Amino acid sequence: MHLHILGICGTFMGGLAALARESGHRVTGCDANVYPPMSDQLQAMGIALIEGFGADQLALKPDVYVIGNVVTRGNELMEAILDAGAAYTSGPQWLAEHVLFGRHVLAVAGTHGKTTTTSMLAWILDQAGLEPGFLVGGVPLNFGVSARLGRVGPLTPFVIEADEYDTALFDKRSKFVHYRPRTAVLNNLELDHADIFPDVAAIETQFHHLVRTVPGTGRLVVNARDEALARVLARGCWSEVQRFATKREEPGGLCARGPAQAFDVLRGSLKLGHVEWSLLGDHNQMNALAAIGAAEHVGVPPDAACAALATFQNVRRRLELRGEAGGVKVYDDFAHHPTAMRTTINGLRRKLEQDAAARTAAATARILVAFEPRSNTMKLGTMKAQLPWALDEADLSFCLQGPYGWSAREALAPMGKTAVVADTVDALVDAIVKAAQPGDHVLCMSNGGFGGVHDKLLAALASRSPAPGA
Repeated sequence: MHLHILGICGTFMGGLAALARESGHRVTGCDANVYPPMSDQLQAMGIALIEGFGADQLALKPDVYVIGNVVTRGNELMEAILDAGAAYTSGPQWLAEHVLFGRHVLAVAGTHGKTTTTSMLAWILDQAGLEPGFLVGGVPLNFGVSARLGRVGPLTPFVIEADEYDTALFDKRSKFVHYRPRTAVLNNLELDHADIFPDVAAIETQFHHLVRTVPGTGRLVVNARDEALARVLARGCWSEVQRFATKREEPGGLCARGPAQAFDVLRGSLKLGHVEWSLLGDHNQMNALAAIGAAEHVGVPPDAACAALATFQNVRRRLELRGEAGGVKVYDDFAHHPTAMRTTINGLRRKLEQDAAARTAAATARILVAFEPRSNTMKLGTMKAQLPWALDEADLSFCLQGPYGWSAREALAPMGKTAVVADTVDALVDAIVKAAQPGDHVLCMSNGGFGGVHDKLLAALASRSPAPGA
């Protein structure tokens, strides 16, 4: 089968392309604004990428066009497909019919932590010898690819990041309702995707639909601290529930004892295992509990899951160190929702505090945050009032003002001189370089390419002479 994928460089569609190619299909695709890591992965697999959505791509005559949710009515190629009466489907539908059918699907849903938890779960199953398939919305460093088929057969495990965003222009259901998991992780739930969901209640309805697809012999792995998820389960639940992040006096729930980088995993008061790793933040401790609870449902004992997590390396663009120049470290992170931004900054802050304590230093290093409000929700300005809260633990913040229809300068005004807004990436880089001092950590956050800001920063920091404070 020849698939031509529209929007192929998105993390989901790029992973789908990899799975289709591994299954023996011919794959081509097109997209605009191509950027790593998906573009690198696709090119490494020899998948031909076409820039743009020209109607001339009808000449490829594939067996089916697979339409990404980035494609809207008015898109030149989409209009040509409709006019020609050509065969088309959505990515989640194609995946459900050609990859997931008949397998034990473990789906990881939630506003935050999906990519990391999915990667953790896939790594645990891999280390247990289960040869899982997986599709992750990023590139797990342990695997080096975002997707693989794994061992194929009846009820063989397949781990998938389960997004609540809509499926395609012709299917407005959430992607995850197509996956029909036997094991479903519900990590957390809050307002996001304000371009398609008017409020939290609308998202809760989609999660309720997901819960309805899990069989009675399945398992829901649910964050016990999340009130929105409690409301979802109150609307109906037909499967076994394993709660995590519970209090120790709750006998059936999974909980953690100890700091985020070295903690015991308990069920009630019974110790099941110990995790010691390099990941930062309480949020990753929560992600670990979710992955351990899900892995247990396919037969991996919690102590084995804990041992596997000791060698987990996280995902590209999750507090990923891109380099150091002029004594300044530059990181890349995918965070774009205010809660995720605050959590990421907090994780780095706690790590720097630990480092300072280990050196008996008088003060921790500074954190400079550069961010791009690029997601559809942020572009609408729905969460602009939360930005000062999200950036509270940063020493200095630098925002790129884009064509958002709202003023970042006004939104960040409560932060005073600790926030700088620039109209171009180059101006943003100049402002950061002028402010940065040796020992600083610059954290760049965006769900896109951010205009190559990381490489531009490293080049500018390396070329300045002398460096401030040197």
